[in-house]
Amino acid sequence: MISAIVLIKVEVAHIPEAAQAIAEIEGITEVYSVTGNVDLIAVARVARHEDFADVIADRLNKVQGVQETETHIAFRTYSAQDLEAAFSIGLDE
Repeated sequence: MISAIVLIKVEVAHIPEAAQAIAEIEGITEVYSVTGNVDLIAVARVARHEDFADVIADRLNKVQGVQETETHIAFRTYSAQDLEAAFSIGLDE
């Protein structure tokens, strides 16, 4: 899977509804309401780079209230949880 982090600016009055609508899009795995320069951060995971066009450009960007997005495609994913699982293979708990 290819992952992308999408920073999303939303009209203030539409943040909760936009977050819910974005969370329901196939290919979006998580949506966070955050502080700072953006209102929401979404994590998108797709099989092919071309699928980002459908998930982000064709669907997420058209959710009511979404004003602007900035997408960051991940080169690699690092996770302490994944590393722990890999190093514990064969160990009895």
